[in-house]
Amino acid sequence: MWNLRDQFAISGIGYTSFTKNSGVTVLELASEACLKACADAGIDPNEIDGIISFNFGDSVPSMAVATAIGLESPQYVAEFNSGGNAANLIVLTATAILKAGLAKNILCFRAMNGRSGFRLGGSRDLAAYGVTQYAAPFGWITYPQAMAMWCQRHMIKHGTTKEQLGSVAVTFRDNALLNDRAMLRTPLTMDDYMGARKIVDPFGLYDICLESDGACAVVVTSAERARDMRPKPVYISGGAYGGGPNQGEDTFDAIRWDDHAENFAAYIADPLWKSADMAPTDIDVAEIYDCFTYSVLMALEGLGFCKPGEAGGFVESGGLKRDGPLPTNTHGGLLSEAYIHGFNHVIEAVEQLRGEAGARQVPNARTALTTAGAMTCGSAMILRN
Repeated sequence: MWNLRDQFAISGIGYTSFTKNSGVTVLELASEACLKACADAGIDPNEIDGIISFNFGDSVPSMAVATAIGLESPQYVAEFNSGGNAANLIVLTATAILKAGLAKNILCFRAMNGRSGFRLGGSRDLAAYGVTQYAAPFGWITYPQAMAMWCQRHMIKHGTTKEQLGSVAVTFRDNALLNDRAMLRTPLTMDDYMGARKIVDPFGLYDICLESDGACAVVVTSAERARDMRPKPVYISGGAYGGGPNQGEDTFDAIRWDDHAENFAAYIADPLWKSADMAPTDIDVAEIYDCFTYSVLMALEGLGFCKPGEAGGFVESGGLKRDGPLPTNTHGGLLSEAYIHGFNHVIEAVEQLRGEAGARQVPNARTALTTAGAMTCGSAMILRN
């Protein structure tokens, strides 16, 4: 279990504009976000001696970014070949590197031209190898097709309705209306949602996250050092990563999962809450990975905010609204702000805990949850101010 409670902090954040066409390279996006994170922390980039990222073959090496921003002596450089499940994992890894004394200030970033460049929403490799040979012939090729099967199972097992999925999309769009950096700032009604173009049953256009160009970065350092930096420190109080024995090989290996009405969240709930000595009732604001509307319901149930089968009703009753019991995806989420592979959730959580979220600010927010992942594996963090 991760056991570095409050020993480390996020001391700086940075991000680019989120667009459909950045007009620049991914290296430029990454460099911009990283330099902004350093400036936000009030430190010279040369004080950074570690840099970590994750990608799916759609980004640039951490070493290239270290060189581009002029780091004189990087001591630790790494990247994970991972999807959205790693958005919190790289920050938790940074704390371990700091604890080991291999670096003092670490940049964590995610950068992608996810709309104008490599699009994760496109078709996958159709080569007949491993479990792929059993999935591709039946149309299990893209993420929406795979995720739809998980959602269908939740609907069959628990009676989850299309309207309940719609409540997720509409709530998050309402939040995006107050967010200047959100890509979608047009009001979305339930009628709009229900009448949207169908993609793959049960998903329509507004059940699926955006494709975005952009980058986000954070500076992670010791709690002691963070207290001497410019912004208010946001402490890393808890964290977990996992998914049990059947995490497998991303989308296609999900067919070995025992029950598609549940995801990784139940596996990490106990170590997550124990690491921070907290419970779901202690969370003031949540930024939950919403690559698809259904993944929010599974996280709510798996992490213990709702009992199995009750998340749909909780969402439909307004449970995720800014003035509800669990304000969630206050920036609009991956559905309406942008899809920076979940790392923009970390940015929003920090802004909420600093009290810098403007019109979308949750009053008196002291603790925040961030999650990443939707199927067989994922990560989560608990942050506090």
